Amino acid sequence: MHRVVRVEALSGYRLRVVFDDGREGEVSLADRLFGPMFEPLRDPVFFGQVSIDEFGVVCWPNGADLAPDALYLRVSEAA
Repeated sequence: MHRVVRVEALSGYRLRVVFDDGREGEVSLADRLFGPMFEPLRDPVFFGQVSIDEFGVVCWPNGADLAPDALYLRVSEAA
């Protein structure tokens, strides 16, 4: 499993992610922000509070998280 080593919130509910093997890219979450965990991320200020936990998982203060392997696949497919 790859780990995210850097994440940056971009406009339009996009993330720029960098993985431990150097692969990097942008992922749009605009069409995925629904449900009790992800709806709060529609607030751009809250979306900007994205971070990485000790396991390389992208997460937010409310407990919402994104698995690194799924992000890696999306970045790889877009490349």
